[in-house]
Amino acid sequence: MEADVSRRHPVTLKAVATHLGVSTATVSNAFNRPDQLSSRLREEILTAARALGYDGPSRQGRTLRTGRTGIIGVMLSDGLGYSLGDRVAGDFLGGIAEVLDARGYHLLLLTDSSRTERQSASLNGVADGYLIYGSIPEENTMALLRHQQQPLITVDIRLPGLPSVLIDHRSAALAIARHALAGGARRPAIVALRMTLDASGGRLERPLQWSQPNQVATERLAGFDQALEEAGHDPEQVPLWNVAGNTFEAAAPVIETLLAEDKPDLLLCMSDRLALTALSLAEQRGISVPGELKLTGFDGIAEGQHRRPMLTTVYQDSYAKGVTAARLVTGERHEHDICQPVWLIYGDT
Repeated sequence: MEADVSRRHPVTLKAVATHLGVSTATVSNAFNRPDQLSSRLREEILTAARALGYDGPSRQGRTLRTGRTGIIGVMLSDGLGYSLGDRVAGDFLGGIAEVLDARGYHLLLLTDSSRTERQSASLNGVADGYLIYGSIPEENTMALLRHQQQPLITVDIRLPGLPSVLIDHRSAALAIARHALAGGARRPAIVALRMTLDASGGRLERPLQWSQPNQVATERLAGFDQALEEAGHDPEQVPLWNVAGNTFEAAAPVIETLLAEDKPDLLLCMSDRLALTALSLAEQRGISVPGELKLTGFDGIAEGQHRRPMLTTVYQDSYAKGVTAARLVTGERHEHDICQPVWLIYGDT
């Protein structure tokens, strides 16, 4: 005869604690603050809770008691599908997840372009804090900033009054460009990544004047320009081509036209994906790298290091950036601005 479960009273946290002979605080920590317990004790509590039919503390009740939701939101400037498929963004999210998992938080992913200002305002109180990840804060992100009372941390950008986690894009771009130009280059060109929201793919004319510039791209361009000037080139005369998205599909038509029209002997690329696209197209055209064409990337993704010729690039630890950002938004760290280190990878290109 089957048991009639419809009349059973719900199992409480106190009942689990009594069953195990531990305090209610210990059981609560197993669900909400796992870093406070040994992994063995936590697993013992969770196993017993499952056997008794206890699913964990009520989220609504916990929020009312503590004023916290146990959720951290991440606002992505790019689409969710792209961000999950992109190696740099994926590593960043992986670092966040490591910290949040260990501390019993849940991760809420949001995309900048998917929300109206009213919807952004409605997010107030949904999460215990937000990470704003991306190089161009769109209007919906700014709406989030206006309405939120929870901690807000920016990643890869600076916004007035907000803590940030980032790298020194200008110094890194300067270093890689100096290295590339040291061997001599007569026809350098720059492949930029999403210089602004209102610029499509193709050649850009200087001086650059936009209403919504990309902070990351602007800083990297400044580093490239300084190195070019030091090497005797007029940056205003160096071809500058913009790619609207960090994918092969977006980059290939732009770089194909660049190679045909300008015939560069050096490409300074603002991402490894752009550099790898250029490398692939050069190989298809029979252009030897680095003999006829030298090129550099930025990010240090594994794909550029697991091939020959190996990509010369700037390496940034995106996973560590995610860990740092998560620790900052959860209150484990308290610095206002954290600048992560980068390294040059001296490859073959």
